[in-house]
Amino acid sequence: MKVLEIVLAGTTNFDNLRRHSDGECRTYQSSTAIRFLQRNCGKFQDQRMNSDFAGPNRFSRSSGWSPAAKVGEFAYWTAVAVIFAWAAWLRFRLPLEPIAVPDYLLPALKKLIGDEFGDIALGRTIIYPGFVYLVLRVFGDFRGITVIQHLLGLVAGGVLLLTWRRIRDFIPSAHLPFPIYRCLGLIAAAIYIFSREPLWFEMSIRPEGICGFLISINLYFLLRFTACCFLESRRTATVTYGIATVFSSILLASVKPSFWLTAIVVLVPVATLFFRRGWFRQKILLGGAVAASAALLLLPERFLIRNNDVNECFLPTQLFVIHANLIRDQMGDDLERNAKVPYPREWLGRVHAVLSAEIAKSFAAWPRHYRTLGFDPDYLMYTPASIAVQLHKEFGNVSALCAFYWYYYWRIWLHRPLLVAKKIMRQMSIFYAPKCPAYRLGNFLSLSEDYKRSVTSLGSEPYRKVWTAYPPAMNFMSRTELLARTAPLVEQPAYIRRPLGILAATYLPLLLIALALSVAVFSHEGTRRRLGWLAAIVLLAYVYSAANCFEVAVVHSLDNPRYLTVQMFFAILAQFLTTLLIFEVLLAKEAKTLNRAGIEGNCGPNLRGGPAWKL
Repeated sequence: MKVLEIVLAGTTNFDNLRRHSDGECRTYQSSTAIRFLQRNCGKFQDQRMNSDFAGPNRFSRSSGWSPAAKVGEFAYWTAVAVIFAWAAWLRFRLPLEPIAVPDYLLPALKKLIGDEFGDIALGRTIIYPGFVYLVLRVFGDFRGITVIQHLLGLVAGGVLLLTWRRIRDFIPSAHLPFPIYRCLGLIAAAIYIFSREPLWFEMSIRPEGICGFLISINLYFLLRFTACCFLESRRTATVTYGIATVFSSILLASVKPSFWLTAIVVLVPVATLFFRRGWFRQKILLGGAVAASAALLLLPERFLIRNNDVNECFLPTQLFVIHANLIRDQMGDDLERNAKVPYPREWLGRVHAVLSAEIAKSFAAWPRHYRTLGFDPDYLMYTPASIAVQLHKEFGNVSALCAFYWYYYWRIWLHRPLLVAKKIMRQMSIFYAPKCPAYRLGNFLSLSEDYKRSVTSLGSEPYRKVWTAYPPAMNFMSRTELLARTAPLVEQPAYIRRPLGILAATYLPLLLIALALSVAVFSHEGTRRRLGWLAAIVLLAYVYSAANCFEVAVVHSLDNPRYLTVQMFFAILAQFLTTLLIFEVLLAKEAKTLNRAGIEGNCGPNLRGGPAWKL
């Protein structure tokens, strides 16, 4: 008798006990076994829910384990140590000089030489330049930026592993054996920390260098909030993880504004707490934390950056140049129909002619940039004689210029909504392609080219005046000039390219499978009780990505590869969660078939009212 064997063996392995009991309590009608299960299953569930990264002691004292279980546990933790040590070696064997991007480096350097932060150009927030400033202030060496970002990248891999281990809390009766389950999580973490793109981001002075870490803790805090609020009803823990989720969401969106819609999606489960009966004190605490987090992360920019006209005008300018072809056509229609607009007809005709010419020039200059748009919006926005620069000179007043940009952006929504929607769908299709572009499959990456661009971008006279006033920056530039000639290639070996290729090819099929399985899970009451939470988490992982893609598709273009590869963390997590859901559905179906066959073959008399089997 399986239940009796487990009881006599003294094991407290909840997964084995529950798996056997679920299948056999329907067959064996012993009141002793049933009372034992009723008395102890809650305890085992609490032990699972309240444990964290507990390692070998997750279910019981190691003294109660069989020799095979001890060997398996030792092998698993050895594999964890080897994988993370290897990932650390892959990072720290490369040059530690960061790849400089002036838009994020110069504000920090200005502050370090005694000036104000200055303009945070191109619509970026102060959070990441502030991070760069603090690192340089503490260490006085640019290599500290790369070291810290490498460490945060490794932590992101660890948090992915920790998040995966908590997923099982949401499966009341898991069928996939626990050793296989946690090995899947280890494979997911290994793929992420061995991949080339996260490593390259960590070497760059860009927000993407810390986005992997911020995404990882954001998802982990959301998962723990959900468990504490909806499964365990632990009020203090619910508020704690709710505050952490809110803070990490706002922080992520502040560092990388393309995650604002994603942050709103993440905060929806947290907001449900305010509609829960009771919990008045917890609602007050969480509401206060939301206000404090927003004030702490969003208000400093108002006080530390003055006269930031570039930042104020960034979003409307970007929307204007991204939709330049549609706005050009709308201007042409307005001129042809003599439409009533708040701008002089002669002036509007001149702007229309200049915009048409600049669009043609942008395509001729960079025909392979932004292929889905058919022109290069960066050319229209940043070149010295661009349409954006010309309009800025003509208007003089930033508020009036922004009003013009906004007017024509909303006008194309009013008169050309289908074309705008088509543009958005075309952008979304870049990510949801047969091969998901979140995974970069190239063999090599030339660091020398990146260091050359760093030297060139920082070599202009206005930038040179800033970094020459900061001695560590002069040493940094000397080493960067050397690396521009001698930096090694970053190789992505076949053992990581092949898994990435599989993930790229299966992202869309797994998304469709996840949608179909979720419908099946939610439509059946028994399956919904057992796998409903897992299906919901799978869908959340895909929505996390979809929200990010949709925001970028609306305000920019997914032709920019950074908007794609920054999503690697939750793309990997979503695909492995879908794989877990598939395993659980198939194994549950097989277990149900075996149970039904066992009942029909062995328990016929009992089902007909005969004597019950006894243990």
